[in-house]
Amino acid sequence: MLIWIKNPGDHKSSKMSNHIVKVLEAYFITHDVKRFVVEKPTGYSFISGQATKVSINLPGWKNQLRPFSFTNLNDQNYLEFMIKIYEDHEGVTNMLGRSNTGDELILHDVFGVIQYKGPGVFIAGGAGITPFISILRDLYKHRRLRGNKLIYSNKTSTDVIMEEELQKMLSHDFIKLFTRENIVGYIGRRIDRNYLIENITDFGQHFYVCGPSEFVKNITKHLFDLGATADTVIFEK
Repeated sequence: MLIWIKNPGDHKSSKMSNHIVKVLEAYFITHDVKRFVVEKPTGYSFISGQATKVSINLPGWKNQLRPFSFTNLNDQNYLEFMIKIYEDHEGVTNMLGRSNTGDELILHDVFGVIQYKGPGVFIAGGAGITPFISILRDLYKHRRLRGNKLIYSNKTSTDVIMEEELQKMLSHDFIKLFTRENIVGYIGRRIDRNYLIENITDFGQHFYVCGPSEFVKNITKHLFDLGATADTVIFEK
């Protein structure tokens, strides 16, 4: 079970709907990303790409909310999250890294502007892949993946989340880039302006961007400079 560590930064949050759910499964799927399967409250629903704020149902942690994207499909009878765990400081994800089956989380309101608008290019950095996992799974289930491409950047190959499933769904439309290593058969470089020019011919299509804030800022700026518009670039502002 999860051990309570008092958090001196606890504070009151604004009133909102919340649901206490039990953790049904919790295990690491990469060296620092943990998969959580939790109960789905009655009537709780979301659109693929959306997220909720999650807190831990322990004294001192209930009001420490962090946003996490749903990675499963809305028609399933559970909820799934894939959460990057930061063990270098005593924060929420550090505590989640110690959680196990039977522990309790608190889910809050569903939010998020990342939703599928039409065929295009998904550009993800690190754990920024998570909102796209639900979208891509939904498209794959309904045989609507044709015309979509995923460009996925990570520091190293050990950081890739759900690589086998993404490869199965997207085949040659799944492009992996690594910024800190070169592996035979993979691309060792960053997604910069030159990369976009060399690998994308149509900047009028939809673009879905998610990752660290600086990553999103840089990618969206390059896309706008190259002709993409606010109507076709979808990202969490």
